[in-house]
Amino acid sequence: MPELPEVEVTRRGIEPLVRGRRVERVDVRTGALRWPVPPELAKTLARQQVREVARRGKYLLFETEAGWFIVHLGMTGTLRVLRRAGLAAPARHDHIDWIFDEFVLRYRDPRRFGAVLWHPRAAGDINAHPLLASLGVEPFSAEFSGALLHRRTRGRKVSIKQALLAGDIVVGVGNIYASESLFRAGIRPTTAAGRLSAVRCERLAEAVRATLAAAIERGGTTLRDFVGSNGESGYFQLDCFAYDRAGQPCRVCGTPIRHLVQGQRSTYFCARCQR
Repeated sequence: MPELPEVEVTRRGIEPLVRGRRVERVDVRTGALRWPVPPELAKTLARQQVREVARRGKYLLFETEAGWFIVHLGMTGTLRVLRRAGLAAPARHDHIDWIFDEFVLRYRDPRRFGAVLWHPRAAGDINAHPLLASLGVEPFSAEFSGALLHRRTRGRKVSIKQALLAGDIVVGVGNIYASESLFRAGIRPTTAAGRLSAVRCERLAEAVRATLAAAIERGGTTLRDFVGSNGESGYFQLDCFAYDRAGQPCRVCGTPIRHLVQGQRSTYFCARCQR
């Protein structure tokens, strides 16, 4: 499932191309995604200029003069930039095209768990949208720190990995990146969130930022379907210390990596490096 690094890689590939350009038209072939695509979306966006492409958590926010269209990639979604010259006909899972002058932005989603929504400017700040308003802070923002992590985990008995995945403290730390961040911080994923000291919270905040930054640098993680806007796979999975390495020697100490299930999600850790 595309997480923050994959979404940010997609944003960086798309934003320089669409910023300042006008949408000629929108072809919606499948409106039945996770939530129905607004029926007036094509009419609303015709001839609208894209001002910028931002990201909030795992949501891409395309700002236009009239408002924002919001894209979530769901489990298997991708956004590809394709040249109009010689463009192949849409395949079965190619649900939406945004047609610009020289290229097409094509949304593909085999499982249709993603979303394309609209937030008119008259509705106010995009960050007040119901899907965005309750999200935690951005991991690369000044608000995210060990002090925040320590304060927001006091009294919480849930494991620290599950606290990271919840997204109400910090956004974008999905399953892969939670395991990797906890490895880098030397924290066992089953540790109760409320038991972490201020020092360990600071170490974890630094590890979260370092892990996500490394994943973005490597083009994200491709385990099954993810490709960036240019069609290339990510390579962060080749650098993982713990994730999906059960039984293999730890790259730091040689101890076999362990696997367990937390909240129906796979967790990987080193029993020696993570106390």
